[in-house]
Amino acid sequence: MAAKDGSVRRRIGFDVETYHALDRLAKDRMQTLQELADEAFRDLLKKHRRPTTLKEMLRESARSQPANDHARPARRVR
Repeated sequence: MAAKDGSVRRRIGFDVETYHALDRLAKDRMQTLQELADEAFRDLLKKHRRPTTLKEMLRESARSQPANDHARPARRVR
């Protein structure tokens, strides 16, 4: 369900120890838990090469077409 600001809200559960560690990290970095989650999910998507913006999605779409693959010329054997 999209919120008024265009964000999507989901509930995620953590065990108590993980929650306390994340809460302490957020306080140490003077961030909110939401900011930590945003950073973590962006990093996860980047790790798996998943685009997050329209520009990235279009760039990946163009790369995935065989017509855009440029094969290297074959090396000559002497």
